Order: sequence, then structure tokens, then C-alpha cells
Amino acid sequence: MIKSIDKDQCTDILKNNYLGYLSYVSNNSPYSIPITYYFNEKENYIIFYSGLGHKINSMRKNISISLAVADIFAANKWQSVLAHGKYDEISGGTAKLYLHEFSLGIKSIILRKEYKDMDYISDFSSKIYNQDIPIVFLIRIDEMTGKMRS
Repeated sequence: MIKSIDKDQCTDILKNNYLGYLSYVSNNSPYSIPITYYFNEKENYIIFYSGLGHKINSMRKNISISLAVADIFAANKWQSVLAHGKYDEISGGTAKLYLHEFSLGIKSIILRKEYKDMDYISDFSSKIYNQDIPIVFLIRIDEMTGKMRS
């Protein structure tokens, strides 16, 4: 049986994962792409970064976006959350702070969930000190909905 889950369960799914599907609209067509994220539970936003391209240009034009995250244990046992909100591009020194938070947050989740240190985490960190700072953006969450099947 599929049932709705409450906000606390949605929050748990978001804060215990770092991979999801970002959805946005471009030229009246929906797009959904895999992306790495970090959820700041206290402030209720999700941090991402990207190079300039189709998704950034599209989100600058239509700021309504969402992130879907799922824990799939079996075909008949899963839980998922959909976080809706607005695209908020961050720039300058503030972007470096968010990128640093992203890096530390992802590393913490990987160490906790996967019990290993990942070499690629240093790639995130190195962007902080580089002149070539990627585009950092947030979803400031307006609404979360979730479902589960157990």
C-alpha cells in the first residue's frame, strides 16, 4: 500500500542522501537530471552547484524548480520526497561559503552512510579556493511532499 509521509519523514530522506533528480522547465518542456545536493535542514534550503549551460539558463528564466529524492529498497519497499521551491543563484564570497557548506555536508553523509572517505570530495573543496567558482544555487523550499510503500 502506498501512503503519504509527513514533513519529518521527508526531511529525514533529504538530509540522509546527496543524490537526487533536479527538475526544471525549458521552452515549455520539463527536464529532470541527476544531481548532487546538500540539504540544510535548519535553514530549509538545498545547495547545488553547476557550470553554465542549459539548466542554469533555463532556471534563470523560470525559477520554479524541484528536487526528487528516493530510497528504493525493493520494488515494494521505497520512500520518496519531492521538494518544491524557487531557484536562488548565489554569487561572490557568499557562493564560496555555500560551496564550503556543500563540501562538508556531502563528506559527512558519505562517511556516515558509506563508511568510506571519497577522494572526489577534494574536488568540491578545491573549487572553493579556485578563481573558477562554479555557479552555486539553492532551492529555498516552499513545500515538501512524500510517499512510501512498505
